[in-house]
Amino acid sequence: MPLAPFTPDQVQRYARHLILPEVGGAGQRKLLNTSVLLLGAGGLGSPAALYLAAAGVGRLGIVDFDDVDASNLQRQILHGVADLGRPKVDSAEEAIRAINPDVEVVKHSLHLNSENALDVFRPYDVIVDGTDNFPTRYLSNDAAFFRAKPLVHGAIFRFEGQMTMFEAAKGTGCYRCLFPTPPPPGAVASCAEAGVFGVLPGIIGSMMAFETIKLVLGIGETLVGRLLIFEGYDMSFRRVNLRRDPRCPLCGDEPSVKGLIDYENFCGVTAAEPSVSLAPAELAAR
Repeated sequence: MPLAPFTPDQVQRYARHLILPEVGGAGQRKLLNTSVLLLGAGGLGSPAALYLAAAGVGRLGIVDFDDVDASNLQRQILHGVADLGRPKVDSAEEAIRAINPDVEVVKHSLHLNSENALDVFRPYDVIVDGTDNFPTRYLSNDAAFFRAKPLVHGAIFRFEGQMTMFEAAKGTGCYRCLFPTPPPPGAVASCAEAGVFGVLPGIIGSMMAFETIKLVLGIGETLVGRLLIFEGYDMSFRRVNLRRDPRCPLCGDEPSVKGLIDYENFCGVTAAEPSVSLAPAELAAR
């Protein structure tokens, strides 16, 4: 069956993509036929959502059960003053639709846990992890592995950010290869305690969208097997090679994690608490 031609509005909207040989009409159709699940509509999820929508990703799922708070507005650009007190998934949907009516927004206003994660992940092609706590980070890593979904991961702390991509089901390693188990309660300061520079998630979240679009189009070199570290204080980037750990409890040779686990009790936090990201320097040292 022949594909329907782009509408005049789409030709105009995606004109700068269509003239890129690396994208073109075929690539734009890939984007329009792709579904991406965003975990979190906060600091990282905001720029990722806006750029994925602008690029023409056909379906965006948004997982977030939080409401907009005044302290979010310093960095979470999906939301505005008029959205205070509203569910983040609602204000996120409005912001995305205002940018691109081509995009179908699927709202998941829920607490992602071991009972629902596999079902939530199932219909999506790519998972983008902009979560702000360790319990959900480990859960999303494990669920992406069991569903064989590529996972774009990002984290921020003060003036530092990091990102990578995991395709653990293909034998390239996962988040647990870096951190086999979650940190003990109180081991890492939260962003509410240590702070976060407002523009930082815009930088990292935009790069997460960039990496996702590259993956969909099959162009360039992905960050699978590499951790990209950004230090905003001196505007420096560095990369650290990542390898699959044969002792990894999830994707190793003798895995002990064979199903989803809720880690709130292990980490001493709930999934609604603020970010507890490790600083990139700590991550690189491990």
